[in-house]
Amino acid sequence: MKACRMGIFFIIKVIFIYAPERYIIVSALEQIYGDIRMKKLSSLEPRKVFGFFEEITQIPHGSYNLEGINKYLVNFAKARNLEYIADDAGNVIIKKPATAGYENVPGIIIQGHMDMVAVCDEGSGIDMKTTPLDIFVDGDLIGAKHTSLGGDDGIAVAMALAILDSDDIPHPALDVVITANEETGMEGASGLDISNVSARRLLNIDSEDEGIFTVGCAGGARVKCTIDSDASSLPAGFVTLECKVGGLLGGHSGTMIGLGRANAGKLMGRILGAGCAVTADAVLLNLTGGTADNAIMLECIATVAVPGEYADAFSDAMMDEFKVIAKEYAETDPGANFGITKTDKADEVIKISLKKASDFLNELPFGVIAMSKDIEGLVQTSLNLGILRSEENKLTAEFSVRSSIGSERDELIDRLKGITSDFGGSNKVTGVYPGWEYRKESPLRDKMVRVFKEMYGREPKVEAIHAGLECGFFMDKASNIDAVSIGPDMQDIHTTSERLSISSTARTYDYVLKLLADKA
Repeated sequence: MKACRMGIFFIIKVIFIYAPERYIIVSALEQIYGDIRMKKLSSLEPRKVFGFFEEITQIPHGSYNLEGINKYLVNFAKARNLEYIADDAGNVIIKKPATAGYENVPGIIIQGHMDMVAVCDEGSGIDMKTTPLDIFVDGDLIGAKHTSLGGDDGIAVAMALAILDSDDIPHPALDVVITANEETGMEGASGLDISNVSARRLLNIDSEDEGIFTVGCAGGARVKCTIDSDASSLPAGFVTLECKVGGLLGGHSGTMIGLGRANAGKLMGRILGAGCAVTADAVLLNLTGGTADNAIMLECIATVAVPGEYADAFSDAMMDEFKVIAKEYAETDPGANFGITKTDKADEVIKISLKKASDFLNELPFGVIAMSKDIEGLVQTSLNLGILRSEENKLTAEFSVRSSIGSERDELIDRLKGITSDFGGSNKVTGVYPGWEYRKESPLRDKMVRVFKEMYGREPKVEAIHAGLECGFFMDKASNIDAVSIGPDMQDIHTTSERLSISSTARTYDYVLKLLADKA
C-alpha cells in the first residue's frame, strides 16, 4: 500500500510539473486518493480557510502569472454549481444566492485580489513562476521559506472560498469578486464590468491590521516631466564637480509623505541654485536620483561643469546652502549629508544650463498640498518627486500624484504640466486611478462598527489612507457602492519576511461570519 501511495505521489508530481491543467488534475486525484501530501496547515482553525489558503500557496500566482489560480477559481465554482463569470480583465466573479431568511438583506460583495508580489531571497534559485511556496508555521505566524507568502491577498481569497464552500453559514446574496493584477496597477479592478456585480455593499479584505476599518483612499497618477537641453558647449577652463545629497530617511510617498521628510531631488535643486548665484555659466552634465515614483527620493547625484575661476566660490555657496537645509530638517532627517568632489572625468550625459535645471527643480512642487477636512491628520492631496534622470539632450522628473478628491488630483497634474510647459518641455501622464472619498453616511460602516463593538466590547479604528485601494475603482464605476476594507494582521508584506497571524485570521474570519449573519 505504501509503495502504491508513493507511486501515486510520483505520478502527481510529474503531472504537476508538466501538465497544462496540473493544478486541477492534482486536486481531482487528491479527492480520489485522499490527501497524499502532508498538509502543513491542516491542524489550524478555521480549517477550511487555512485549507484553501494552503492550496493557493501551491499555485504560483505572481502578477501576470495567473493562469493557474484563475483556472483553480473557475473550477472551484464549477464543482459547486455556483454561477461564475471569468472576464477579459482576468477577474473571476462567483455568485451565491442568499440563504433562507436573508433574501431581503442587502447583498454583499466580498472582494480581494488573486495575485501576489512574488519575490525570493537573492541566491535562493527559486523560480516564482513555477515553484509552489514552501510554507511553514512558527508559533502564531505563517511564512514561506526564502519567498514572500502572498497573504496579501491570498487570505482574502481563502476566506471567500470557505464561505462559498459551506452550507451552514447564513448570509445575504454574495458576489465574490477576485480581481487580477492588483499589485501592478489594479488592472483587474480597472477592467471590471460593474454590471456583472449585483450587490452594492463592498467588503474589501485587503488590509493588514486587524481592528482597523479603512473607509477612504487616495487616487492618483504618474506624471513624467521632460525638458530639453539648451547648452551646446562647456564653459572655458571648466572644472567638473560631482555633488551628492544623501543620508535621507525617505519612505513611502503615500503613507509617509505627511512626515515632512526631505526629498533629495528637491534639496539638490536648492543647492545647485545657490551655486548658480555665483555664476550663471555652469552647465549640468548628469543628474540621477531615486528608483521609484512612489518612494521619497533618498539620494541624488549631479555632475556639473563650472568655470575654473568660480569653482571654489561655487562650492562654498552650495555648502552654505546645505548647512541651512540641514538645520531645517534636523528633526525629520538628522542624517542628511552633502558632498562635493572635484573630478577630472566629465560624466557627460547632457549639456543643459545649470540655472535652467535648478530653476526647474525649484519650481516643481513636492509634499503635502492639502489635508482632509473630514478626517483629522489625513493627507488629502500630495505629490512626490520620485525619479530624476538625465538622458541624451533631456532631463526628466517623474512624479506620483495622489488625492482622494479627483478634481484636486487633476488640478495638481495640470500644475505640473504648466510648469514644464514654461520651461519648453512636455509631460506624459500614465496610471491614472480613482480615489475613494470618505462618505459621511455609510450604512455598511455603521453596521460593521456595531457588530465589532458587540463582539469585542470596543470600537474599531476607522480611518482613511493616503494610498490606493481597489475600492476606488468600484466606487468610480458605481457611485452608490458603500465600502469598507478590513484584514487580519500581516507583517512585512511584499518581502521574504512576510508573515500572516493565525489567531488574527481566525478572529477576522469569525467577525466576517458575524457580519454576514446580521440582518440589518
